[in-house]
Amino acid sequence: MATTDRAGAFVQQPDGYKAFLPKPLPPKPPIRYDERLAGALSRADRALGRLDGAAEILPNPDLFVAMYVRKEAVLSSQIENTQASLSDVLEYEAKVPARSHPPDVGEVVNYVRAMNYGLERLKKLPLSLRLIREIHAKLLGGVRGGQRAAGEFRSGPNWIGPNGTGLSDAVFVPPPVPEMHTGLSQLESYLQRKDDATPLLLKIGMVHAQFETIHPFFDGNGRVGRLLITFLLCEKKVVQRPLLYLSRYLTEHKQAYYDWLMAVRLRGDWEGWLRFFLEGVAEVAAEATQKARRIIALREAHERIILSQGRSKPTARRLLDLLYTTPILSAANAHQRLEISRPTAHTLFRHFEELGFLREITGKGRNRVYRYQPYVDLLNE
Repeated sequence: MATTDRAGAFVQQPDGYKAFLPKPLPPKPPIRYDERLAGALSRADRALGRLDGAAEILPNPDLFVAMYVRKEAVLSSQIENTQASLSDVLEYEAKVPARSHPPDVGEVVNYVRAMNYGLERLKKLPLSLRLIREIHAKLLGGVRGGQRAAGEFRSGPNWIGPNGTGLSDAVFVPPPVPEMHTGLSQLESYLQRKDDATPLLLKIGMVHAQFETIHPFFDGNGRVGRLLITFLLCEKKVVQRPLLYLSRYLTEHKQAYYDWLMAVRLRGDWEGWLRFFLEGVAEVAAEATQKARRIIALREAHERIILSQGRSKPTARRLLDLLYTTPILSAANAHQRLEISRPTAHTLFRHFEELGFLREITGKGRNRVYRYQPYVDLLNE
């Protein structure tokens, strides 16, 4: 496809560089529903339906959502070159003594907080520019980039390119501040349109691409843009619970991800971007469905083992449930969280360690901390 201004155009600026000025959504001419795009949409819809069905049979879906959120936080942050792993995040949250972690673990923990905050706020506030600013404040508060107007849209130019790149030789320069605000206002209007017949997954894909093109913050645009995908899926009831995350797919296809976003800007190739996006939705939804089933199988297997032991069955089952939301835990934490005696907590932990459920990770004789190893291994695959 030849270069077109279907998505917008690069416009020369007084300072000598060209910035991209996006056109409002939906695209004109409208999205072309050819056989390839229709097939990708159908596969994505079916995969999401299976994922939603799998989530419904989880014994306690909220136990697993918390860990899916953490896994997504790790993967989304790694696109921005963070080094923290899921284990780093879990240990950081559990305040494991004398454990060193990558300095960027705080960024991943902030992503978890931003995700949870946004999901809770969506119960009272529609997805809007106000909510996007609030999420950004949670994401960058107190971490790298936070000093650059956390929770506020940028007040000056921003650009994308290798380290040391200036405006004149940047790979991409988003709209200047006045046009940025115009683009954001148009995007908010599109988000809240009631008369739009566009299939929701296509709308979500276009919103993500448009947000990344507007690039309204000095830092954190990629992470906020990926959070928007999850928020829209949940707000529009495409999925009942936040169990679909595209960051794994986007991490593995990082260059293709950037190339397709540029294809929209350079050639107006919305259809190519949307096929890529929908293929990711279908792939990740299928993986999440399989993982949900494996989590169910793991929990059922461990519950059967507990029930066959004939000791403290109700309390042991409560500890097992707790480990699915807090897979790194000490006996002292369990004593408080489960409101059981310290001797009971220590006895249960020894029992779970003997069964191979728990692995001690500090190597200390006192203040010992344990990891629910089979579950963390499954999530880390």
